[in-house]
Amino acid sequence: MDRPFYPQKIFEFIPVLLPYLLVTFEIMLGTVMTGLVVGFFLAKGQLSKKVWAKGFSGFIINVLRCTPSIVMLFIIFYGLPILFWGLFKIDINKWNKAVYVIISLGLLFSGSAAEIMRSSYLSVAKGQREAGLTSGLTEAQTFRRIVLPQAFVVSLPNLGNSLITLLKEGSLAYTIGLIDVMGKGTTLIGIHQGAYAIETYIALAIIYWTLTIALEQFFKFLEKNFSKGSSSVAGAK
Repeated sequence: MDRPFYPQKIFEFIPVLLPYLLVTFEIMLGTVMTGLVVGFFLAKGQLSKKVWAKGFSGFIINVLRCTPSIVMLFIIFYGLPILFWGLFKIDINKWNKAVYVIISLGLLFSGSAAEIMRSSYLSVAKGQREAGLTSGLTEAQTFRRIVLPQAFVVSLPNLGNSLITLLKEGSLAYTIGLIDVMGKGTTLIGIHQGAYAIETYIALAIIYWTLTIALEQFFKFLEKNFSKGSSSVAGAK
């Protein structure tokens, strides 16, 4: 039997769902930090002159980028406890489920992060790095003062798109029982025995739309402001 649609329920559910955004943000922050750290080493391998390092990092990046998010989440959630018990006799089944989500999505994000870092670094003209070195700057100073500001600006559009994708992929956390904003929405539907499902999903969609637009505007703001400083650095050199 078809259920009637109650638009007012959408606005009743949004305040109920919003507090669980904190869990969503915590997962996203942990995922970004994990992905950037792992991605840095993968990007470093891609830029290495050593064939084995470049080949190994390239292989890992391809594997990560070709693995569906839900598959990676289940591999980590079910496979990591088996691995830890088999190798170290350590039971990690009591770990917070957020840890598994952060590890799995962090690994997936690292593949994209590595490519963003590599391409952004290579976008800076080699002559600017050489000019920095010949002017008396060290390798570290050249990277920090000349390369990094310009590479950061170049990376912003792709980084913003990756974070938006990451935000939406984080909604998969509910599939292993983690109650974030999506998990709370699923719980609400269950509490109402399937009633108000469409209203709940529309409320979730509004929340995700708002967050996506906010992220887009934030990265546009960063790109506009950092582009000025980057242009000054490039012009000075």
